[in-house]
Amino acid sequence: MTARTQRTRLLAAGVAAASLSLALTACSSSKEEGGGAPNATATVSEVKADDKLAALVPADVKSSGKIIVGSDASYAPNEFKDDSGKIIGMDVDLANAIAARLGLKADVQDSQFTAIIPGIQSNKFQLGMSSLTDNKEREQTVDMVTYFNAGSAIAVKKGNPDKISADDLCGKKVAVQTGTTQAQEIVDVRNPACAKAGKPGVVNDGDKFDLQTDVTNAVVSGRDQAMMADSPVVDYAVKQSGGQLEKIGTTYDSAPYGIALAKGAAIAPAIQGAVQSLIDDGTYKQILTKWGVEAGALDKSTLNGAVS
Repeated sequence: MTARTQRTRLLAAGVAAASLSLALTACSSSKEEGGGAPNATATVSEVKADDKLAALVPADVKSSGKIIVGSDASYAPNEFKDDSGKIIGMDVDLANAIAARLGLKADVQDSQFTAIIPGIQSNKFQLGMSSLTDNKEREQTVDMVTYFNAGSAIAVKKGNPDKISADDLCGKKVAVQTGTTQAQEIVDVRNPACAKAGKPGVVNDGDKFDLQTDVTNAVVSGRDQAMMADSPVVDYAVKQSGGQLEKIGTTYDSAPYGIALAKGAAIAPAIQGAVQSLIDDGTYKQILTKWGVEAGALDKSTLNGAVS
């Protein structure tokens, strides 16, 4: 399975850096960097149902009145918990807007990242919205509706004391979230390149954590020398770290995020249509701008449009 899988951009503007700094120094923390949403707008609450799109919703979903969405709420600014424990973020706002466009409500439920796709296959979730990269491998297991473009990035402690190059992580201790694109990149790309160059590989194929927050904490605390994650998550962590982290190199390997659905799910055309409708009427761009991730905006949503 590929990764949490790629992301791209900035931060939630209203989170208190001081409280986040404290959270980051607690290495065993299992909660996302705290804080609330950026200055809220009425964007999502103003989304109206589209009768033609609502007519595409299967009868069983329509009768329930909701879509159950699996999301790993440890990946700010895309999906994370505020100080009250409420799940917020770019993906959450989009899930709510998609549901509203279809005349439904979104029930976003916290899940371990690696349990999201199995949860879709077992009908626990109808959708997975958790910064999942759309790729050919994943499309063999689930259908994917594209909605965002992101890449991978790397961060180290401020000042880069270990003089790490983004192009050469051989022999370094690198923190990654379990099941992510970046974790797989170490195994499939980074370490073979190190071996070819006659160098030791990334230590232990990467230091893996179930939560992205713990990945960030591992670098801040000095347990690991670098972290790899989706670009918006790295940007967010750097901004909120109170000067404890810095990004090295540039964003690379950009690819679209996809909303995951069961293979052949009858609701897929409605979901794809709702995403495109939100793009067309400007609601989508407003949501991305709210979270500072508008650089990842797409013009067109596709179903199973992976190219690699």
